[in-house]
Amino acid sequence: MSELPPPSYLVLASGSPRRRELLERSGFAIVVRTADVDETILPGEIPTAHVRRLATLKRRSVPVEPGEAILAADTIVEFEGEILGKPAGPEEAAHTLRRLSGRTHRVHTAVSAAHGTHEGEILVTTEVTMDTISEASVDWYVLGGEPLDKAGSYAIQGAAAAFVRSVRGSVTNVIGLPLAETITLLGGIGLDVDALRLASFGGAP
Repeated sequence: MSELPPPSYLVLASGSPRRRELLERSGFAIVVRTADVDETILPGEIPTAHVRRLATLKRRSVPVEPGEAILAADTIVEFEGEILGKPAGPEEAAHTLRRLSGRTHRVHTAVSAAHGTHEGEILVTTEVTMDTISEASVDWYVLGGEPLDKAGSYAIQGAAAAFVRSVRGSVTNVIGLPLAETITLLGGIGLDVDALRLASFGGAP
């Protein structure tokens, strides 16, 4: 059996602009093929099992050509055992921020990758502790619109950075992709990460 040719780009099975930006800043050429999957939480499914299942489901739902390498990820915010998804509207966003105020929550990201018959997966957890967020700050942040499309109703890379007291673990994990761990994963499925980065100068197709 002949070996697969080394890829010059990564297929990203995600429409997240934040994940794409993180990977491109790290030197990878990216081709986006958005996964369309049912993200409903299964009965009795714990947060970490949910995020791992979705990452794998996203990867498997996107077709790839021979030789292509694919990466999929899913990120959730867990607070007191509950998954905090994207808010339904401003009121829910404000409610979530009040709950997180002065407390510690966890951000879980599962990453699933494959190249040919080689596949792998990682789960990375980061603990985030918020400062006390005043009512005026909650109102200001929600009015700005930033939390309305974010899991957990905040973006650590945006204005909400001012609300964060401490981060224990990967900061890029909270943004949506744990970079160092993801690069290790790519090497673990047989990719030459340095060659892949150098090949990116040719651009994605």
